[in-house]
Amino acid sequence: MTTVTSLDTDVVIIGAGPVGLTTANLLGVRGQRAIVLEARDKLIDYPRGVGLDDESIRTLRTAGLWEQIEQYTVPHHVVRFVNGTGQVLATNDPQTQEFGFPRKHGFIQPLVDTELASGLERFTGTELRFNHRVIAIADRGDHVAVTAERTGPEGEPLGPVTVTGRYAVGCEGGGSFTRKWMGVPFEGKSPATRWLVIDVADDPIGVPNVYLGADPRRPYVSIGLPHGIRRWEFMLHDDEPSELVDDPEFKRSLLERFVPNPSALHIINQRTFTHHGRVASTFRKGNVFLAGDAAHLMPVWLGQGWNSGIRDATNLSWKLSAVLAGDASDDLLDTYTSERHKHVTDMIDINMAVGSVMKMGRFGARIRDVAANALNVVPPWKAYFTELRFKPMPRYSTGVVVDQATMSPGRAGVDLKVSRLAPFIDSAGSASPVGLQFVQPRVNTAESTNVLLDEVTGDWWTLATWGTNPAAYLSPADLQLLARHRVKLVSFMPETQRPWAEKRFADSPAAVTVVGDTTGALKRWFDIRACGLIILRPDHFVAAAALTQQTSQALAAVVAAGSLAPVEQGASA
Repeated sequence: MTTVTSLDTDVVIIGAGPVGLTTANLLGVRGQRAIVLEARDKLIDYPRGVGLDDESIRTLRTAGLWEQIEQYTVPHHVVRFVNGTGQVLATNDPQTQEFGFPRKHGFIQPLVDTELASGLERFTGTELRFNHRVIAIADRGDHVAVTAERTGPEGEPLGPVTVTGRYAVGCEGGGSFTRKWMGVPFEGKSPATRWLVIDVADDPIGVPNVYLGADPRRPYVSIGLPHGIRRWEFMLHDDEPSELVDDPEFKRSLLERFVPNPSALHIINQRTFTHHGRVASTFRKGNVFLAGDAAHLMPVWLGQGWNSGIRDATNLSWKLSAVLAGDASDDLLDTYTSERHKHVTDMIDINMAVGSVMKMGRFGARIRDVAANALNVVPPWKAYFTELRFKPMPRYSTGVVVDQATMSPGRAGVDLKVSRLAPFIDSAGSASPVGLQFVQPRVNTAESTNVLLDEVTGDWWTLATWGTNPAAYLSPADLQLLARHRVKLVSFMPETQRPWAEKRFADSPAAVTVVGDTTGALKRWFDIRACGLIILRPDHFVAAAALTQQTSQALAAVVAAGSLAPVEQGASA
């Protein structure tokens, strides 16, 4: 193994798309360095992704960029699934804001990407280098050497340069050089169906939201976007050559059904694409990782390609930060694939299924329409579509999780059984919350009023209890461990009890932040779950849930599951 005394950076990121830029920003806010290498001479300037989820917004807020990005979004983006006559078959309009924001937003990706790139300027140890096309990767055990071919402003060759880092992350899209270097299978399907995308300025329709047109004659999509942009997507038939999309008369024939004068439209972007449903067999090889489209490709129907890539960045970045800071061993990074692979695969499957429904022929479409009408009169089935319940939410059953029933690290079951190890007799619910993202209501503290919970808990580890002092069952060794890993102690209280708790916990052996539950959302969360204590990961997922008397046991299991460093391996705070 070669020993390198000085590396150019901590993480070399290949590709300056949203996933690479988000990863670099998340590393930066936690104190790590990154160099982003991009083959192009600038960011892509045409719209691609158009749907932004609340989970992604939570990540953007962690990165400190949501205030800059919010102006390029529109909240409550409703999706209507319609047939060839315009009849609404299903409506997707989730009203929940359990993670602090409306569930779905429309957005303009080039403007968001620009803010992500500008965000890197906050960090002295982070760079974005354009005109750097990666041509070689060498994993040398204790570091990675990435070689890029450089070009000048006029495309003139400037020769290769090698950048060294402890780790490398390939985020350079579906044709990823990094994935090919890793030699891992890219499993799945790439349907031959082609689609034409047309983006128009000064929206000639003016109605908001999204329409998925399951028209057996020609499936289409119509999307209202921020800043007065309208997007149409049209499926091309097999006998229509790709060159046909450049024929003004052909485009006019596609658009005349929707607007009075297609010839007067101000088209700002046009391109063709093919849907893919593929996922790499693993997202890690040694010190090299895949994220975003380099790791998986999915159809566009539910707007999850962009969001799935941001979930990758969210998951991987905190783990890289923990290892680079000496808080965890390299084994922690193995959990990236085990946690993200299944959810991505599930999301691809549901998107492929939606695509099949969209592209049904006349006979199948008639059966589909009758079935949809029947389901719409059954409230539970209607809610299934309206509230987006068919969309698989991330739930980590392996990785940095602790089984609630047995307190064993690394795996977490859903169903709780009454046993000596899990005395959950007096609980309204029997499902464990471990592996799920924790809610984010607005709360009060002694310092802040009506703020989102993440502003209080921060972007690292949190140990929280409902109605009690979270330090009550912690040993001196536990307190040292909490200090070592900068775990924040939080007590959730009804707002009426917050002043009492602040006085009562003032002499606690460790500092406790008392959070006033002003909306009742936190109380409702604990009321239907068999736990009074949770340990939250830096990405706001529940690593462990337990009775408060099990605090020490739960903490020890999280340390094992996350390969976290014991006290003796680092100085306590």
